Amino acid sequence: MADPAAVFRALHHGRAPDDPLVLPGPWDAASARALEEAGFPALAIPSAGVAASLGHEDGRTPADEMFAAVTRIVRAVSVPVSADIEAGYGLEPEELVDRLLAAGAVGCNLEDSVDGVLLDPDRQADRLARFRAAAGDRLFLNARVDVHLHAAPSGTDRASAATGRALRYAAAGADCVYPIAAPPDDLPRLAAAVPVPLNAIGTPDSPAAVRRLGELGASRVTFGPALQRLAAAAVREAAQRLR
Repeated sequence: MADPAAVFRALHHGRAPDDPLVLPGPWDAASARALEEAGFPALAIPSAGVAASLGHEDGRTPADEMFAAVTRIVRAVSVPVSADIEAGYGLEPEELVDRLLAAGAVGCNLEDSVDGVLLDPDRQADRLARFRAAAGDRLFLNARVDVHLHAAPSGTDRASAATGRALRYAAAGADCVYPIAAPPDDLPRLAAAVPVPLNAIGTPDSPAAVRRLGELGASRVTFGPALQRLAAAAVREAAQRLR
């Protein structure tokens, strides 16, 4: 049987510009099965979607609950599954690797901010390098770049800051970089500068917009908790009709 992490890694490469890898985000076993049945070759669990399903605010899910949710989702499907593990819950990189492998995940997102504060990029790069050393090729590491999410000093060139962080993280061993919330017009510059695949965030209601992100340089498109929120909205509407 092919190595799931190798299969997942290969999905990111050799893609046509208008055909980025689309990774929808399950939040529980049932949603994961539905997405697999729809024909997606891999899935990417969003931490915010899992948090909502477990009754937590985004960013406040205990590590044990998150890894238990990842395990349930992985067991429910036969396709590779990556997991958003936020900034790592304060765990050492080596423990993160062990817990992801125990859960059956093929990779993860790791954020470079905590509680709205950007981490020092060199220290984050060192942490990613430790993760890579512990994981080897067994896990796909998607390094999130959060400079567009948080306040920055006046005059900051966010595109340059994002590119600098992305380059550090790629050099540290990241398989992919994720400048979340970067303006689409910044993607060509980032894609040209960074020697690993680029993850962009999209909306699940516009295939044309997803293709456009690919044309701008994204090799991979994810949607965060958008599908979970759409499902919650559908439940609310159905409940209103029942009253």
